[in-house]
Amino acid sequence: MADFDPWDPAFLADPYPAYAELRAEGRVRYFEATNQWLVPHHADVSALLRDRRLGRTYQHRFTHEDFGRTAPPAEHEPFHTLNDHGMLDLEPPDHTRIRRLVSKAFTPRTVERLKPYVRELAGELVDALVEKGGGDLLTDVAEPLPVAVIAEMLGIPEADRAPLRPWSADICGMYELNPSQETAARAVRASVEFSAYLRELIAARREKPGDDLISGLIAAHDEGDRLTEQEMISTAVLLLNAGHEATVNATVNGWWALFSNEDQLAALRADHSLVPSAVEELMRYDTPLQLFERWVLDEIEIDGTVLPRGAEIAMLFGSANHDPEVFAAPEKLDLTRKDNPHISFSAGIHYCIGAPLARLELAASMTALLEKAPTLRPTAPPSRKPNFVIRGLEGLRVEVG
Repeated sequence: MADFDPWDPAFLADPYPAYAELRAEGRVRYFEATNQWLVPHHADVSALLRDRRLGRTYQHRFTHEDFGRTAPPAEHEPFHTLNDHGMLDLEPPDHTRIRRLVSKAFTPRTVERLKPYVRELAGELVDALVEKGGGDLLTDVAEPLPVAVIAEMLGIPEADRAPLRPWSADICGMYELNPSQETAARAVRASVEFSAYLRELIAARREKPGDDLISGLIAAHDEGDRLTEQEMISTAVLLLNAGHEATVNATVNGWWALFSNEDQLAALRADHSLVPSAVEELMRYDTPLQLFERWVLDEIEIDGTVLPRGAEIAMLFGSANHDPEVFAAPEKLDLTRKDNPHISFSAGIHYCIGAPLARLELAASMTALLEKAPTLRPTAPPSRKPNFVIRGLEGLRVEVG
C-alpha cells in the first residue's frame, strides 16, 4: 500500500507523492482504516461520478440493515436531517426535483447580476488589507468575500452573518474521515442553531418576500412541486457551506501555490489576462476538496476487482487532478495550461451548481490583489489545517509595500 495516511501531518502537507504511488499500484485499493475503496485515476473518477450504479445515499433504495450498515447514533439526528435533505446527498427522483427547483432561483442571470457587487467588495477588502500594510489573507480577504456574497444572495441581514462561518466549519467537520465524537457534537449543535435561524428567516420571507434567493426558493414551483421547508433549509446551508469552504480554501491554497512558484506569479503579474486560466489551474494544482464518496448500490467491477453492493468508494479528486495520463507534467504549476479537465467541481448530476459563482469570486479577489497589491508577499510559511477531505490553511500572513 502506498504511503497513504490522511491523519499524518507530513502527508497533509503534500499528499501528491503518495497519490502518484497509489496510481502506480493500480486502479482501486482497499483502505482498511476507513473501510473504503480508494480510486486514484482521473478516468475512473470521472466515469464513476456519472455511474448510476453508485449513489451519494442508499436510503432511497435500502434500509441501513438491508445495506449492511449501522444507522447513525440517535444523538446525531439533527446533523443528518439537515445533511440528508440537501441535493448533494440525495439521488433521483428527489435530487432531480430539488435541483430543478433550486435552479429556478439560482440562475446564470442571478450570478451575472452579482458581478459588480462581487468585484466592488473584493476591491474594498483588498484596499483595507493594503491600507494596513498586510495581514492574514484568509481572514481579511478569502473568508469575508464568499461569506458576504452568498449571504447577500440568500438575503441574510449583515447583522446576522457573524455565526455563519463558525456554523459552516463545524458542520463540515463531519465530512472528514472518521470524525471524532467532539467533532460530531459540534456539528449537531451547529445544525440545530443554523436550522433554527433559517426557519425564522424563511417565515419572515413568507410574510414579506424580497429579491433574494430564500424568497426565490419559497416561490419556486414546477407542476405543483415545491420545496419543503426542510429542503429549503438544507439547500441554504449547502450553498453557504460550499461557498465558505471551497472558495475560501481555493483562494489561500492558490495564493500559497503562487508564492511557491515565483515564475508563475511573475507571469500572472505581468499579464492579468491569465486570471481565468490561473483560476482553473490553481483549482487543479491544489484541490480544495480532496475526496468525494459514493456508495455501491449495484455490484461493479474495477480492473478485475469486484466491489459488492454496500461497499463505499472514495474518489480521490486531488490524485485525479494530478494524473499524468490526462495532464502533461501534472506536478508543474502552469497558468497557461490549455487542456485542463480538472474535476474540482465534480461531474455528473452532482456537478457543483455554484461553480460559476465560485469562479467569479476567485477571479475577482485575484484580480483585485494583482491590481492593488502588486508587491504582495508572504511573511511566513503557513500551517495546514489538520484536515484531509477539505484541504486548506490555518492562515496566510502577507505584507504589502
